[in-house]
Amino acid sequence: MTDRPLTLMAVHAHPDDEATGTGGILARYAAEGVRTVLVTCTDGGCGDGPGGVKPGEPGHDPAAVASMRRRELEASCDVLGISDLETLDYADSGMIGWPSNEAPGSFWQTPVEKGADRLAELMRHYRPDVVVTYDENGFYGHPDHIQAHRITMAALELTELTPKVYWTTMPRSTMQRFGETMREFHEDMPEPDPAEAAALAEIGLPDDEITTWVDTTAFSGQKFDALAAHASQGENIFFLKMGKERFGELMGMETFLRVQDTTGAAVPEKDLFAGLR
Repeated sequence: MTDRPLTLMAVHAHPDDEATGTGGILARYAAEGVRTVLVTCTDGGCGDGPGGVKPGEPGHDPAAVASMRRRELEASCDVLGISDLETLDYADSGMIGWPSNEAPGSFWQTPVEKGADRLAELMRHYRPDVVVTYDENGFYGHPDHIQAHRITMAALELTELTPKVYWTTMPRSTMQRFGETMREFHEDMPEPDPAEAAALAEIGLPDDEITTWVDTTAFSGQKFDALAAHASQGENIFFLKMGKERFGELMGMETFLRVQDTTGAAVPEKDLFAGLR
């Protein structure tokens, strides 16, 4: 045993991603005395500008949006008790198919090895015991999420560290409940076409394939407040429309697929640090 605290590193693509999928674990483990390190890969410049102005519309200033979203990210970190924030500040690549995907300097256009070198340097500095990021499809196919996955897995190969590694996911049963809740709040929401419905059905994992279920219900209020800190993107954050009580009911359990482990901890597990303490 050493005096070094247990350390969790979460690698995310944009400001606000830290709250959506991992706000619960970041708040819970921070409260338990774990060092929590957030690495945010892009500047979020393809988010909404003041008044909800969209990328490509008159008045949208990516640099100003990035500056605003950095302040919101810092506020979210304060809410969640995150001990260390690191930003790689690559240009936000936008949604798949956007012209910004091809922009020089965008995260999607950055060679994986370059991003991995920078992230590996942070890993060697913080020496995380647990690393969390997205799966190979970035959970739902966003270019920057996919790139965050790629540089994380490449950085792990570059280091001599042997942390437990997890990919964020969601049980298919919860995805179904989520769809029902969205229709409840948006009664006029059209049914997706068959191709879109088939793609949505592939998001997440069957419940019995999920290795790790972490109950963060007690921290769902902090998670909600962290999302609310990203006020400029409120139009795009459906969860905020639920209110805290419904949000906690639906989003109180955070789930993961364990993809690297040296502890031999049995699965399914209830703690990312199972086998380490």
